[in-house]
Amino acid sequence: MVRFSGLTALGSNAPVFTRFTSLIAAVLISALWQQPSVAATDSVLATTPMTSQQPFSPSLRTPAENQLFWGDLHLHTNLSTDAYINGSRSIGQEEAYRFAMGETVTSDIGIEAKLNRPLDFLAVTDHGENLGLYARIEAGDPLVVGQPVGDRYAEVLDLFGKVGLRNAFMQVIGKHGPMPDMPTSVLRSIWSDVTQIADRYNQPGQFTTLIGYEWTSMINGDNLHRVVLFRDDADLTSQVLPIDANENPDPESLWAGLAHYEEATGGQVLAIPHNGNLSNGRMFSPQRVNGDPIDRRYAENRMRWEPVYEVTQMKGDGESHPTLSPTDEFANFETWDTTNVAFSTPKEPWMLRYEYARSALKDGLEYDRTLGANPFKMGLVGGTDTHTGLATTREDNYFGKFKGSNPSAERLKAKMGGQFQSNLDLGASGLTGVWARENSREAIFDALRRREVYATSGSRIRLRFFGGWNFQPEDVTRADYARYGYRSGVPMGSNLPARENANAPSFMIHAVRDPDAANLDRVQVIKGWLDDKGQSHEKVYNVALSDGRTADRKGRVQPLKSTVDVAKATYSNSTGDPELISWWQDPEFDPLQPAFYYVRVLEIPTPRWTTYDAAYFDTELPESVPVEIQDRAYSSPIWYQP
Repeated sequence: MVRFSGLTALGSNAPVFTRFTSLIAAVLISALWQQPSVAATDSVLATTPMTSQQPFSPSLRTPAENQLFWGDLHLHTNLSTDAYINGSRSIGQEEAYRFAMGETVTSDIGIEAKLNRPLDFLAVTDHGENLGLYARIEAGDPLVVGQPVGDRYAEVLDLFGKVGLRNAFMQVIGKHGPMPDMPTSVLRSIWSDVTQIADRYNQPGQFTTLIGYEWTSMINGDNLHRVVLFRDDADLTSQVLPIDANENPDPESLWAGLAHYEEATGGQVLAIPHNGNLSNGRMFSPQRVNGDPIDRRYAENRMRWEPVYEVTQMKGDGESHPTLSPTDEFANFETWDTTNVAFSTPKEPWMLRYEYARSALKDGLEYDRTLGANPFKMGLVGGTDTHTGLATTREDNYFGKFKGSNPSAERLKAKMGGQFQSNLDLGASGLTGVWARENSREAIFDALRRREVYATSGSRIRLRFFGGWNFQPEDVTRADYARYGYRSGVPMGSNLPARENANAPSFMIHAVRDPDAANLDRVQVIKGWLDDKGQSHEKVYNVALSDGRTADRKGRVQPLKSTVDVAKATYSNSTGDPELISWWQDPEFDPLQPAFYYVRVLEIPTPRWTTYDAAYFDTELPESVPVEIQDRAYSSPIWYQP
């Protein structure tokens, strides 16, 4: 295949280390349906083989079933200061939408790019701080050119190529003092344009644009960024300006601003925290920014305004860490664990607990018990945080996350922005799957609010997950299993209603491979719970295994033999299954213990983008990076509360 033209990708998430910067993208396929392939399951873990005389016949969809839509909730264009400084100049908001819709655009390095399969929705989320300032400088806007704000930022741009981004800002600040604020009149004009362009490209039923921006809070270089997304059109969203994290970096001040928006306009808005692995322990800290411990009011506000969490993107994966989950053989995935987002402070071991989704979900159970509210009751989503305007996530046609990581024979040797983290560490992640009644702003926003969403590291794995008290093994093989799941249970992101004298809850899980990607290795359920003493625990259950494998008495599974040919950068779908189905019942359920359950689906091993690069450009593959990867999906949890 010809790489870098006719893209098939999606993913990124870029660091930001001062009030102005944020250092630093997939689409996939045509719809193919695989024939059912039911995996053997592990009886030790109380799974049941899927056997049924009922044929798989198509059933009419009802509105209650919801449909699956794919999109990117985190993307930057040339309106973001850090993207512009790092060379992303030609891809603006309109080009980003057209690319996501499946049109051909010309990238910043002059290569034409087009997704193999369009997205269903896109949120362009440029940094709210100094939004579009460089674009106005370039256009010669007299409100900024010749003014202190324009002169100072132009000086930073001039120094950037000589001393790097961070040093450029430090030199300008040392010479002139704090960076000046952007004129409100300019910001108002740019934000009005942003909202109106989003409205113009919004096509309900075909392609949805979600109006939003990034709130770029960073305390001592620690990442507390949030993406802010609106349910509303330009007539409401243009009535307020993006909230500036420079004025107050405390997320509680952001929530107050979101509440003000809803009160003033009657609209709706939410925030999505970035992956916490570069927050140096701040993202899920037991302390608020003001130093006080988390209390019930904080917990209720965080749960209200931040219903979902970005668990995977360009800067590593945020599900768990080997130190936190030592018995989980798949916890060490695209791990970034050495520093904060400013690359300024080394990470200490104690910080890890407060940076990853699984440990936060466990801590949330403890807060719910002690405070009566769970600040970390969050669904899981993925995003690209690309700073090129191109939403791409594919390993086999990796297009980079900022201009300096765009296709090049030299990018395996380069660093992000020419100065910090190596390009080798960048991941191709990630995507969000949304189960909604229709492809519209309202429906997608509502699905995020109720957490009926899930994350993938780039592939479009189709995943459904229902929990209930009365599901039977044969139910998951019904032609109308989804309709039955909604009627008799709850989908991902929900609470299991408590029942007196109930048996253990049971779950229906259905995973189908991306038709343009790898077969599936396995389906796992991750459970977290509190014991009678209030101590948290976690366990990984293999509930559906490909190729007829079963687990031994200790739950161990023989890994599939990798088909990856490193030298040729190829793999084969001769192993794994295209579809995995499972009915699973918790074998260790205690009705007095609060718990959560979420699903992780793993693909078979495939070459990592760096392996594809080494083969394509005929360069040596560095030993420091893995040669293969197992892309995956993470469902939002289902919670049980006694």
